[in-house]
Formats: sequence, structure tokens, C-alpha cells
Amino acid sequence: MESQKKVTESFVVVIGLGGVGSHAASMLLRSGVGRLLLVDFDQVSLSSLNRHAVATRDDVGTPKALCLKKHFLMIYPECQIEAKVQLYDPSCEEEILSGQPDFVLDCIDNIDTKVALLAACARRGLRVLSAMGAGARADPTRIRVADLRESSNDPLSRAVRYRLKKDHGMEGGIPVVFSLEKPKAKLLPFQASKEEETPSDYQIVPGFRVRIIPVLGTIPAIFGQVMASYVVTQLAKLDFQTEPVVNLDLDHYRILHHRLLEHEELIYGSAEQVLVDAEEVMYIVKELWRGRSARDQNLKDTGRKMWRSVNELMLVRWDKSKPAGVDNLILLKFNEADTHESTTLDRIKEEEPEFYTMVSRVLKRAEAEFAL
Repeated sequence: MESQKKVTESFVVVIGLGGVGSHAASMLLRSGVGRLLLVDFDQVSLSSLNRHAVATRDDVGTPKALCLKKHFLMIYPECQIEAKVQLYDPSCEEEILSGQPDFVLDCIDNIDTKVALLAACARRGLRVLSAMGAGARADPTRIRVADLRESSNDPLSRAVRYRLKKDHGMEGGIPVVFSLEKPKAKLLPFQASKEEETPSDYQIVPGFRVRIIPVLGTIPAIFGQVMASYVVTQLAKLDFQTEPVVNLDLDHYRILHHRLLEHEELIYGSAEQVLVDAEEVMYIVKELWRGRSARDQNLKDTGRKMWRSVNELMLVRWDKSKPAGVDNLILLKFNEADTHESTTLDRIKEEEPEFYTMVSRVLKRAEAEFAL
């Protein structure tokens, strides 16, 4: 009940109310968020009905913000809903971002506007979650939440990273929803009659693209659901860890497994007490240690380089008196492993109690998940 109360007392701003934003806003409402500010300059179109959360044919031509407010009040009339039919830009920053929102959802697909919003949120110290490209994708299993620095295979992420660094000196620190899947299609060509050959004539707002990218309606909907889930759990202070973006293939895990066997033979004279195979090494590295050293778990400034190789990493026993099983292996850099082998758990517990507690908690999770 306490967690739900926190959600109900929260104020969330959703900017961009298309396929992603409409689904995110809809589930925030249905999850009990007590106050919503909905912002979009555009109208519901016939072509967007395949991916909009609530719009019907009767809503075509209606501003998206007003469309959502109308439907939302029929679902949860107690919610305080404000709808703004306007384009976000730096001139309206104060109007839209004032009032200390608990979370801001960036569901904008224009780079200039997106970068301006993210920079403003960072400057104001507001929590923000940003949606990257949902178009031209079809695989729902490859959608992730990670820091902007770790997103890959996404042209929008790449452009936003570049602009934030170039224009605002920002290097990550923003959680994003993105797909690991490479886009399978490009912008459709502009088509018009000979009398209407100027694409700019079709722009609702100068600088916004006219050409469209093919969209499978389910993918932006899933993006929106993921965003809502992330925000609700953050508002409710429910502890969970997003799946790490670890770009390692099976050969990398085999290398780590082989390295473990060699280390066991060197230190213990035999590899007989290694109780894991390459598949279980994958679980340990990816799920337990998130592709990084156990001593780097709390680092924020990791960047995408963390996931690119295993050249400096190895698995070693946490407790040297126990076998090398899933519940007793930690991932360390070579120099850290050497130091670990020369010390004792009692000494670690005494000198580094927080590290000791963290590792013990992670290994307890493995013990529980494998029913050991």
C-alpha cells in the first residue's frame, strides 16, 4: 500500500504522445499516477491508429493531448490531467518543466527537440527516461533499458549522444529505452503530385521530417509499456536491476570458462572443483556481475567500452574453501584477482564491509535461483 501511495502522489510529464508516448501515458494512468501533464503539438491521424493507445476514428484530426485527456478521464476521473497542445522547445521549458515533476518521459522523435528537453532535465535535476527509435524494428525480445552511452544499433541514440556531448558537454547519465535490433527499413520516399513536389509544404512544424519510417504497431506499444513499468517501479522505490547490455558472444564465455579452468589448475593443482560450464559462466558474467568486475558494480561512468571484451577479466572463487560453483564465483580484473587470492574473506569483511555485503547478496541470489 505504501508503494502504491507513492505512485498515486506522483506527478509525471509525458512529452510526445504518439505510439510510444500514448501507451506510456495510458499505463501510468492505469497504474494510478495521480497527476499527468500531457504535451504534444500534433493531431491524431488515420495512419497513426495502428499504434496509438486509445485513439479511434472519431478522434482523427483531434490534438493528441486532448484525445488522451478525454479518454483518460473516462478511465480514471480522479487523476489530475493537464493537456498542452504545443511543441516543446527551450522557450517553453519553464512552463512545461516547472512544478517539480517526479519524472519526465521523453517520447519525442525530433532530434533538436529531444536534445533540448534532455539537456533541460539534466540542468534542472529532473529524472527523465528517454525513448529511442522504435520504427523499423520487429523483435520484441531485444528491447532494453540502459544508459544512453550503452545503447547500440540505433541511429537516433547515436545522434542524440553526439549532440548532447557537442552542444551541452553531456556524456550519458540518461536512462533510455532502445532496441538492440538493427533497423530493417529506411525512411519511405516522399511522394506527391507534380504540383506538390516541395516536401516542406507538408511540414506541420518547420524542421520536422515529412517522410515516414515503417512502424510495426506492437513495437512502439512495447516501448511505452517498458517506459511506464520503469517509471512506476522508480516512483514506488521498488528495487530491480535492468538486464545488462553485455555484447559478448559464446566464444567470450568459453574464453572465461577456459581461463577459470587454467586458474584452478594453477592455484589448486586441479580443475576438478569447477562446477560450471560455458552456459553457466554466461549466467554468472551477464546476470550476476553485469559484464563488469565485481569491484566496478557501482560505477556510473562506465560507457559502452565496458562490454566490448573480456581481455582483462577472469572468474575466481569468492570463498577459497568452497568449489567453483555458480554461487561462489566473482568476476574480477587480473590484478584484482591476484589481490583477492592473497587475502582472506575475514579481512575483506573487516576492511571492506560494504563490498563484502554486496558480493554476499549477489551470490545468495545465485544460490536461490539455482535452488542450491
